[in-house]
Amino acid sequence: MTDYIPVSGAVLPRYAGVPTFMRLPHVPEGDPRRAEVDIGFLGMPWDGATSNRPGARHGPRALRDYSTMIREMNRATGQQPFRAANCADMGDVAMSPVDQDEALAAAEAAVTAMLADGIRPFMAGGDHLCTLTCLRALRKHRGEPFGLILLDSHTDLYPPYFGGKTLTHGNPFRQAIEEGCIDPARTFMGGMRGTSYNNEDFQYGWDKGVTIMPIEECMAQGWDAVMAHARAVAGDGPTYVSFDIDFIDPAFAPGTGTPEVGGPTSFEAIRCVRALHGLDVIGADLVEVSPPFDPTGSTAWLGVSVMFELLCVMTATQGS
Repeated sequence: MTDYIPVSGAVLPRYAGVPTFMRLPHVPEGDPRRAEVDIGFLGMPWDGATSNRPGARHGPRALRDYSTMIREMNRATGQQPFRAANCADMGDVAMSPVDQDEALAAAEAAVTAMLADGIRPFMAGGDHLCTLTCLRALRKHRGEPFGLILLDSHTDLYPPYFGGKTLTHGNPFRQAIEEGCIDPARTFMGGMRGTSYNNEDFQYGWDKGVTIMPIEECMAQGWDAVMAHARAVAGDGPTYVSFDIDFIDPAFAPGTGTPEVGGPTSFEAIRCVRALHGLDVIGADLVEVSPPFDPTGSTAWLGVSVMFELLCVMTATQGS
């Protein structure tokens, strides 16, 4: 178990050594230690489905760098997630920057291999289409659809752009519903805001039975009530959690490709994640960190802070 405790900054300075997620061991495919891993961090450095400002392909590397600041204990909850479960960095998926089909297939295969080894996936993107590969792998592995909680400023329920069939980061959850990966009746989306081409995404979700809570309703109700609603929608069944960094107001997280003003603060976002404690989280992700739009690195640091809180949620139910 001690092999899976992050290297302490009192042993090796946090700015030194080869960076891995949260200073955990690197356990790539083929490593015999995979049999010991409970939760694996997997990077998907790909933004080939970005519709406007690219850069999220650099997200996993920046998240790794800033995750060296993560320490062992969550002071607010008292949790020590690295002692509750064996966690490791599974490396990055080799995703083609020029062939979408090849890239998505490689990512799905990597998640499938983790699931076959009994490892719960925690993906770091990359743009939001990367999430679809996790949902596909989980659906095939489990044999049935599952719940979804999405914290985002967009629903990502639009049809493919330009009337074609090529998917973008605006489509993953529409595609996931069409493929039977997620159960619309157990799907909650919160934080949606900003201008829009039309209302087609919301209408699609409503028609399918998805619960969508735009930012105006979130702010009116308060985040505690919002997350209580999210928990009620997801219920006690298996649930995937997807966190787009643009859920947070760009005053706190400017480094993303499609920022939308008027969102929650960093503290409110962290409270939203903590409110998920007790859910049966079968996988999670943090996506759309785009380092080129934030040279200060504060967005990546906020991103890994959210990842740590999500890890605490996942390890609280480890073995369930």
